[in-house]
Amino acid sequence: MHFLSSAVFLASTLFLFTTDGSGQTTEPASPAYVSDPKFVAAMAKATQLMKQHRYDFAEDSYKKANKIAEGKCLDCLKRICALQSALKDYKAAEKTAVVIEGLETTPRGKSIAELSRAQIIMESSGDKPKPAQLEAAHALLQQSVENLHTNAGAYFLDGKVLAHLERLDGAKHAFAQAAELASPKDPSHLRAEHFAENPELSLHKMAPAFEVTALDGSRFNLDAMGGRVVLIDFWATWCGPCNEELPHMRKIAQEFAGQPLVIISVSWDADETKWKDFVAKNNMTWLQYRDADHKLSDEFGINAIPHYFTIDSDGVLTAEMLGSGSDVEGKLKKLIQRARESQKQLAVADPPARNN
Repeated sequence: MHFLSSAVFLASTLFLFTTDGSGQTTEPASPAYVSDPKFVAAMAKATQLMKQHRYDFAEDSYKKANKIAEGKCLDCLKRICALQSALKDYKAAEKTAVVIEGLETTPRGKSIAELSRAQIIMESSGDKPKPAQLEAAHALLQQSVENLHTNAGAYFLDGKVLAHLERLDGAKHAFAQAAELASPKDPSHLRAEHFAENPELSLHKMAPAFEVTALDGSRFNLDAMGGRVVLIDFWATWCGPCNEELPHMRKIAQEFAGQPLVIISVSWDADETKWKDFVAKNNMTWLQYRDADHKLSDEFGINAIPHYFTIDSDGVLTAEMLGSGSDVEGKLKKLIQRARESQKQLAVADPPARNN
């Protein structure tokens, strides 16, 4: 399990789509405990332990800091909650989320806390949530949007919950609300629109929604690929197995040129100049992106390279392959054939208008 990536995912989910449209929030006055040397030391220790990937110990340090704050440190509790969920201690995470809800004093804060608890319930339920879990999550999300009508994240998650419950009309409405409220700049905006058209798609394992600027200046949004298959290749110039795979990647790019396929290579290189020179020298003509801070890699749970993901024309994550020698080409052929068949079906169903 990728503990850090799960913690980052949950922490980001807690605040997904929760702005009120202004993009601004009001920061409360700092409580007295934040200047307590013991509190400062405990928080610093927790930060250090997080960097060392010692998550159990980091949780203990955050708990120590919260104890110094007499149990009222919301920042500590949110970090504890994220770590508990990442470590799959869902019962503890849900209890912590309840405490957070009780400490929040604003409707916005309560709304985000309710969204986070619903997310924990869904995370704990796995691929086949029970009806009772779904109903509990739905009730929390309804309360979340009551507290904050612009909480698009709550609408989005409720759409998934309702899809699981086979209430497809309600799911369509929830996803449509999420799409309407979310900023067009948010990479999940398009996904909400797609799910509003086909809520059942939300039940599949989807790759994280993201948007990045490639080396050539173009914007890549996974959900804007328009029925094309996507191959994501995580690599680095200093990675020996990655370099061994490079001729194979070039072959794929050439073989499938003109086909409904988009390839994007995501580099771990810290040295931008070295990366650019390597890309140019090795004729890597497909989309290139440098993930120097590993933010995107964390979203995918990547901790080793080369690492590949194939994503079908509906955005569904179809395969994950690690290391050299992976049969990437064989999987792409099947997905591309399916994408071409879908395009033909759409063309027959909706033929272009003829000019008289």
